[in-house]
Amino acid sequence: MGAHPSPRSPGAGGTPTGVPTAGDPGSGPAGGQSQDGLQAGLKNRHLSMIAIGGVIGAGLFVGSGAGISAAGPGILLSYALTGLLVVLVMRMLGEMAAASPASGSFSAYADRALGRWAGFTIGWLYWFFWSVVLAVEATAAGAILTGWVPAVPQWAWALLVMIVLTGTNLVSVGSFGEFEFWFAGIKVVAIVVFIVVGALAIFGLPPGDHAAGMSNLTGHGGFLPHGPGAILSGMLLVVFSFMGSEIVTLAAGESPNPVQAVRKAVNSVIWRIALFYIGSIAVIVTLLPWNDRAVAKSPYVAVLQSLDIPYAGTVMDVVVLTAVLSCLNSGLYTASRMAFSLGQRGDAPKSFATVNKGGVPAVAIWASVAFGFIATIFSYTSKDTIFQFLLNSSGAVALFVWLVICFSQLRMRRTMERETPERLTVRMWLYPWLTYATIGLIVFVVGYMFYDPDGREQMVLSVVAAVVVLAVGLVLDRRRPRERAADESAAKVAERA
Repeated sequence: MGAHPSPRSPGAGGTPTGVPTAGDPGSGPAGGQSQDGLQAGLKNRHLSMIAIGGVIGAGLFVGSGAGISAAGPGILLSYALTGLLVVLVMRMLGEMAAASPASGSFSAYADRALGRWAGFTIGWLYWFFWSVVLAVEATAAGAILTGWVPAVPQWAWALLVMIVLTGTNLVSVGSFGEFEFWFAGIKVVAIVVFIVVGALAIFGLPPGDHAAGMSNLTGHGGFLPHGPGAILSGMLLVVFSFMGSEIVTLAAGESPNPVQAVRKAVNSVIWRIALFYIGSIAVIVTLLPWNDRAVAKSPYVAVLQSLDIPYAGTVMDVVVLTAVLSCLNSGLYTASRMAFSLGQRGDAPKSFATVNKGGVPAVAIWASVAFGFIATIFSYTSKDTIFQFLLNSSGAVALFVWLVICFSQLRMRRTMERETPERLTVRMWLYPWLTYATIGLIVFVVGYMFYDPDGREQMVLSVVAAVVVLAVGLVLDRRRPRERAADESAAKVAERA
């Protein structure tokens, strides 16, 4: 059941419009298939777990140690501010996605609201980000598995997990959803158990020997041992671990009831961030001194070992491996759906917008995997040069995505209020003032990255990558009217003949 690229939305050519048409991909599936040809094979439980688990990445388990070292207990404020930013951005995205679920999500909305150049640029940058993530996660999975089975080289494990998860994505969207359901389920259970065990220990109940109290939050230099500025430094370290919250808005288009799925995901994002991020980090900095070397290395393992939990290291290795595989699985899905959407809109090869008999965009998946394989090779052969460049040049994409979501929502909201107010089933709070405030906060974080020595290189290279993609998009956009005119002339000649 091959599909052809659908016509562009009314926003083609840079004409801003937020009014979804009857032919929009997200208008709703009919007979188990959405109008863009993708199979509506994701069940409600799949989407619920994708929404819950999407905010729990391997970076939370491993990378949070660097943030704690940088800001001390004040990292809680860094997570709270970043979490607030994500909640506001997700509310804006949810407003647009509930009105018109689309496989390209914010890229498709940017196309309609801001112009083709915006959809093209942010779509390809997002695809680039997740394709690089494939290499990062495959390499991390290989390292863990090699630790268990040293006889198998790390590159072989990385190759194996890439092949297995590529296969699950190619079979059907349902198989992706099933794998992600169990991967996310393990992460959620692990975090909940960790928080419960840690809370018991804080109050002196088993497995703790005595009540830890709040002394670690105020001792060892105070709550902000490095000063208030460390809160911003902490934000730079944790902001990218929240990337993935938006995946559910891409996946919603392949579910029986996309509007309901988006609404539930948006309404639950507050408690998800509060519980999984702020809750678990609060347990860590309360139970252990923030400047403990073990906390910097692996904070979750450090807590479990301090409570004499047997096989703490092995348990966390299993959880981290699950988080890595989940991120790899969802990253491949996300990159392929963005490539599919770009193909639909004429911003990528037309073959990207075709689907196989199972309603899966196989060409888009293979293209994403191919780039991921190349990046994985560089992670072994040129780790400190080419691969580091790929990491840094994709590092600030999250901030660019959030900015584009804000500006798109500003324009689409005005149009929808005027033309299709019945589609506004999810509304951004205090519009437009809270949207403006969110834009200001994101711009402030971007500016601070330029100021901060540790974030400057990443931001500069990310801006360079964005400028290059934008330039390509503008050049292609200028060529399209000429190509369209040539096609029309050829058609008229053919009619006369």
